[in-house]
Amino acid sequence: MIDPSRYLEADGSPKVGAPLGLLPGVYAALEPDRPALTAGGRIYSRAWVAALANRRARQLEALGVGAHDVVIIALPNGAAFYLTTLACWKLGATPAHVSWRLTAPEFAEIVDWARPKLVVGGPDAGRDWGAPTLRDGEDADPGLSAESPGERDWGPWKMSTSGGSTGRPKLVLDPNPAVWGDGKTSLNRKPGATVINPGPLYHSAPFGMMIPGLCEGCHVVDMPRFDAELWLQLVDQHRPEWIYLVPTMMARIARLPEEVRGKYDVSSIKTLLHMAAPCPPWAKAFWIDYIGPDAVWEIYGGTERFGSTMISGREWLQKPGSVGKVRAGIEMRIFGEDGAEAAVDDVGEIFFRRPSAESGTYRYVGAEPRRRGEWITFGDLGRVDADGYLYIADRRTDMIVSGGANLYPAEIESAIDSLPGVLGSVVVGLPHADLGLAPHAVVQVAPERLGTVEAATILQGLKDRLAITKHPRSVEFTAETIRDDAGKIRRSAWRDRCLAAEDRSV
Repeated sequence: MIDPSRYLEADGSPKVGAPLGLLPGVYAALEPDRPALTAGGRIYSRAWVAALANRRARQLEALGVGAHDVVIIALPNGAAFYLTTLACWKLGATPAHVSWRLTAPEFAEIVDWARPKLVVGGPDAGRDWGAPTLRDGEDADPGLSAESPGERDWGPWKMSTSGGSTGRPKLVLDPNPAVWGDGKTSLNRKPGATVINPGPLYHSAPFGMMIPGLCEGCHVVDMPRFDAELWLQLVDQHRPEWIYLVPTMMARIARLPEEVRGKYDVSSIKTLLHMAAPCPPWAKAFWIDYIGPDAVWEIYGGTERFGSTMISGREWLQKPGSVGKVRAGIEMRIFGEDGAEAAVDDVGEIFFRRPSAESGTYRYVGAEPRRRGEWITFGDLGRVDADGYLYIADRRTDMIVSGGANLYPAEIESAIDSLPGVLGSVVVGLPHADLGLAPHAVVQVAPERLGTVEAATILQGLKDRLAITKHPRSVEFTAETIRDDAGKIRRSAWRDRCLAAEDRSV
């Protein structure tokens, strides 16, 4: 019989050190019939989630999975993803959440790095990855025991893929054990809250917030893919107090006709947390007006968790465009190309130092961190104002040096994205006979607008938004989605496509 007081505080929150794999069963013992997971059109109670995860753990154990083993999970969003992750934690194993959309060669490289004991899902169903495979996250045999496997040696709690919008993907191992504590909580999320997951679980933020949410007694409402109006329907139906969105999703909801948004009640939302990509100022301003400045929070950081900043909606109104101040226990510096610390408001590379725990938040597999002595960076460029607020410029690897001037694609994209009828954009540097590199924009519009909108319209719209020196030298249009549902751009792939094309003049 589970004694909840052993694992939970008096307010119902998990005690620091409580095993993630055991917590769903603890909450099930308190309120077995309370919803824990809604996925694939089905509502799973706390008791069902605990029982199914225990059976999945028995299934994985029979395939040789044990403490400190790596299990690659490459599944689309759904109950199987959540249950398999919980099963790994129950066995002390480390779930490596990987995109199920990867090509076979990309996936093979990750398998080679991770050296998994088991692969769940993944591309190329007939391929031998050198480890046992559950092709589609098959259900565990209902004859397996639904009892908890019990206490284990709790291994590292997750392995994520990272790489930003450029370069090769890499694996990031969080060496902290699969117990409640640093990295498992989320800003303002209360135990037992209802939350909606709109993002793919192979991305770090949805995985790191939603599945631990099950371990905090939350009811997680999962979306297999994001749709703006469906998201509003789910908010109206399930009344979540806490939500996570990325800027792409925020913009899609904001662009819905007012008569569509007006059909749904979003008053239950007490906290909106957004991250993962730069947020267009117009979209941020919309949400601050839509649900109130005290409900909107933004975090800038990365999978590695060695540094982050945070800003509230109310602060943002005073510092529009900022991603906030560095968080407690972390130091931040901006360094120029000469290695010297940048002056106030000068753009340079953003570095962090976390003296108390920097070495314990991540370990790369397949890559090395970019360091400057004790300082480490995500590879982003930015500036800090006189009040200590950070403003992101772009990624170091994405900066375009054009005629000796540094141009930041993210700034140009933000201006383009604010234009009427634009659904998204990506800006890359292409060779130019005079300038060396020149910014080229790929602009996403609705399919019916292809062939009816001209580059001159975009450039005219930028006149009052950007200095002429920052305008794209060429523009093309596409109906293809620029960013994925996590707000990410595979910029290197777009650059390669643009380089292979011809006739970029406007």
